[in-house]
Amino acid sequence: MTLTRDELVDGTRRLIAEGERLQAQPSMGALRTWLQLSDDLLATAWGSMDRYHLAWLMVGKPKDTVRGRPMTADEEAAYVREVAGQKTAALRMSLDAVERQGMPFVGERAGLASGQGMGHVPTSVADPGLADRLAEARRRAAEHVDHETPRAPRPEKMQR
Repeated sequence: MTLTRDELVDGTRRLIAEGERLQAQPSMGALRTWLQLSDDLLATAWGSMDRYHLAWLMVGKPKDTVRGRPMTADEEAAYVREVAGQKTAALRMSLDAVERQGMPFVGERAGLASGQGMGHVPTSVADPGLADRLAEARRRAAEHVDHETPRAPRPEKMQR
C-alpha cells in the first residue's frame, strides 16, 4: 500500500487525537484497535519494525505490568494511559519527521516533497575556525582507528 504525504499527515493527526482521547478515557478494547491502526499506518509509512526497535522504543511495555492475575479497573486504566501516551509520542515524532523535516518515507508515492533530496553544499564557511577544529577532530579520530578491531572472538549469532 502507498499513501501521499497529506494522507500520512491526516491519518497521523487523527491517531494522535485518538491517543489523547484514550489517555483521558481509557478503554482496553479501544486501545487494541487503536494500536493496530497506528501500527498499520506507521508500517506503511516507515516499514515494519523488528523486535529490537520496538523494545528500544518501549512502546507497549509499561513499567508496572501486572502478571498472573487480571488487572483491576484502576490498573487497566493506568496501563491504557501509559501505552497510549508512549505510542502517541511515537506518532508525534512521525508527524514531525514528515511535516516539519520533510523526510521521505517508505510508502510515499508522487515523488519527492519540497525540501527533500541532497540539497547543495555551501561554498563558503561562516565560521573561520571550523576547518581547524575539523582537522583536529580527524587527527584525534585517527589515533583510535584500532578500536574497531575485534579483541575477543564473537559468537556466530552476534555477527551481522
